[in-house]
Amino acid sequence: MINKHRLIKLTQKLISVNSENPPGRELALAKFIERDMRSLGLAVRTYTYAKGRPNVVATLKGVWPRPKAAKEAILLTPHVDTVPIGKGWKHKPLGGEIRNGKLYGRGATDDKGNLASCMELMRSLVEDGVKLDKDVIMAATVDEETGSRYGIIPLLEHGILRPRLALVMDSDEFNAIIAQKGLIHMRIQILGKKAHGAYVWQGVNAIEIAARVINKLKTNNWRFARHPLLRPPTMNVGVIHGGEKVNVVSDFCEFALDARFVPGMDPKKILNKIRAVIKSETGRFRVEVDDVQMPYEINRRHVFVRTYLKTANGCGCQARPRGSEGATVMTFFRKYGIAAFATGFGAPGTAHTNDEYIHIRTLFRGTQMLEQFIKEYDRL
Repeated sequence: MINKHRLIKLTQKLISVNSENPPGRELALAKFIERDMRSLGLAVRTYTYAKGRPNVVATLKGVWPRPKAAKEAILLTPHVDTVPIGKGWKHKPLGGEIRNGKLYGRGATDDKGNLASCMELMRSLVEDGVKLDKDVIMAATVDEETGSRYGIIPLLEHGILRPRLALVMDSDEFNAIIAQKGLIHMRIQILGKKAHGAYVWQGVNAIEIAARVINKLKTNNWRFARHPLLRPPTMNVGVIHGGEKVNVVSDFCEFALDARFVPGMDPKKILNKIRAVIKSETGRFRVEVDDVQMPYEINRRHVFVRTYLKTANGCGCQARPRGSEGATVMTFFRKYGIAAFATGFGAPGTAHTNDEYIHIRTLFRGTQMLEQFIKEYDRL
């Protein structure tokens, strides 16, 4: 049985352990998770792809013969890292304070509340002596906030995780996230010609060229098929720097671009279009692509999605199929033919913000519902 008091205390404990990424400070928290899961008698292993950043994989083995139980496994995968704390908090970011039914702290919504939910679920199943046919795997992964290169990606690449269903525990308020945008992260470097600021005609101002390129990119009409669960494609300039002094014509400017695109769009064509826009302003530039993630979608009528929604609503948790403008790790399961969708019990609009919080009632009810879904999945 899910223990509310224990769940709250566990969430507070997880929040109290700093796991900011960057810089990738997940070791202490991973060790705590490993000890906690081992105390249940689960099969626990750690997999490390960057020094001091272990992923923890804990398995409650099903009673079916080993190959079949593993093949039909369900995976619950929250992440252990958080974005940096930052300044300007009213509540202690590592304090786990409770006010008016809200539990505050960095990672409360993204993703330590969901991590606590998975850990409490595993403990409840063990304590109640529940005998499931199929394996239940919890993979608490690192590096989600900076691309998952040391987390879920290598775990999949090395065949460590091969479940039948992956439930990505990284969302809000019970909903089933069945579609999400793809992303391209890139740095665009504009080259100009330096000159004295009083003789601008002798130089080529890279900052001014960059400004014109940015304006064209932001106002470009992209061709795409509208998606019922997602907003249109977006472009965001997140970082820009260039120039040396106010009285020097800048010969260099770089800006970082975040492009989000809907299913059906080709990232190669998007990049070609971006290059064409830049070429319309200058021939002297470089485009450095840092990351490309494909969009993801699972049919809302998929048996796993339907079972989840039926279970959630049957437990009084109003769950609907939704789309995600941001990226979760569910996109990485696509390559391996693994069915995946995301859910979770965070508070909408609080992830990555100051005074991040989670509603205790939502966390508790969601964890109860999640345990029931595990049992329903086992019957499929």
